[in-house]
Amino acid sequence: MTKILRSALSIIAALTLMAFAISAPAAAQGPPKVTIVVFGFPSLGAFMPPVIKAQKLDTAHGLEIEFVERPPDAYTTQFNSGEFKVGGSAAVLTVGLADARGVKVKYLFNLFDFWGTVVTSRPEIKSVKDLEGKQLAAASSTTNFVMFEFFAKKLGMDASKVQVVNTAPPGLVGYALADRADAIQLWEPAYTLLKAKKPSIKMLDTQITKTWTSFAGGERIPYLGVAAHSDWIEQNQALIPKLYATYKEAAEFIAKHPEEAAVLIAPKSTPEDRAALVSLIKANDRLGMNVVPAGEVVKQIDAVYKAGIDVGYFKSMPSNDTIYVKPMK
Repeated sequence: MTKILRSALSIIAALTLMAFAISAPAAAQGPPKVTIVVFGFPSLGAFMPPVIKAQKLDTAHGLEIEFVERPPDAYTTQFNSGEFKVGGSAAVLTVGLADARGVKVKYLFNLFDFWGTVVTSRPEIKSVKDLEGKQLAAASSTTNFVMFEFFAKKLGMDASKVQVVNTAPPGLVGYALADRADAIQLWEPAYTLLKAKKPSIKMLDTQITKTWTSFAGGERIPYLGVAAHSDWIEQNQALIPKLYATYKEAAEFIAKHPEEAAVLIAPKSTPEDRAALVSLIKANDRLGMNVVPAGEVVKQIDAVYKAGIDVGYFKSMPSNDTIYVKPMK
């Protein structure tokens, strides 16, 4: 009996150790990792990532997110090629363009509605049409610039008569401060940071609300959010609501704690810059922070696609399959 008992205990001990060895690696794996490519600061795509990481909102929702920064041209190339499966600077128009090129991607959820402008220090430039024959600095590969062309066209500007100097978004503020071009096309938070440094610079009226209401029947313009390749979506359905919840909570934190958020978003900026960011967040009119599932703004996204057709960005309407319509809960 003693030998039998000892043998039984040995077997139990061995099975216990085996079970521990099997379970230990799984426990050590941690939350699933999601790598997201975004534009660098200052850009809307770089607005929420530092808040998400500082507040550990990704781990709070069962994820480990790694944000990788790229300039617009590299972002588009590396996202469309599938080198990065998830993009956090995904403009509605770039998702539609990817579809036109045979890249299967979907717009998961919106983060910011559209706003963009043109600024100038030249007294002779009083309207958008006055840009004809002038030099305009812009990040011309971005869809913010494409949307500017749409609104400018509606105001009678002939884009072929404007000399566009292409630069990455971080360079736009520098162009304006150094007065290296007749005008500069940019958006938030670059506009607010520029205005804090150069209050005398003036903004041209692009009549966004009036034009869009006439064109689309409403004021809402879904603009930038998070998109992913369809094959990644199929393999990671359970992660998408967690990703949405992470960004949603980041937006809520920014809105409730603008002072703290401004420090996280622009840690190397001056106190004046951070104060300007706080005002931008509190007003939210130009920032347009609006986290909402893509499935809830299908009609508005469709209108953005039609604007892309209007300026020749698309030859035909992108597929509705570019819009992720499943619930986020």
